[in-house]
Amino acid sequence: MKMAYEKLFGCDDTYATVSEISGVEAEPAAEDIDFANGILDGIEAHREEIDSVIGSAAKGWSVERMPKVDISVLRVAVYELLFERKAPQKVIINEAVRIATKYGGEDSPRFINGVLGTVAAPAEK
Repeated sequence: MKMAYEKLFGCDDTYATVSEISGVEAEPAAEDIDFANGILDGIEAHREEIDSVIGSAAKGWSVERMPKVDISVLRVAVYELLFERKAPQKVIINEAVRIATKYGGEDSPRFINGVLGTVAAPAEK
């Protein structure tokens, strides 16, 4: 999520740089770097579709008006829900809400849960 957030501001920081800025002292594993870069590449490749899905699910909100942390969390989660499909939907949504609780605003967890619940609902049928 932090790397997706950095991309919103035009930064192309590496996984190691973002980890260092975040206070992570452990050396990242190659698998973690590959996983993060794969998600970022996937978000970039599908950004228009991801943002369209987010905009449709977020009633009354445009992607441009959303807080940067929220849109970063949502892009990662929506990418995982629509394209990765490696984790169960509930796990993806719970993780996004947990991250929003830690890094977002007071209303972020509820907002993100609602948007992702709407995105995931059609796939559950």
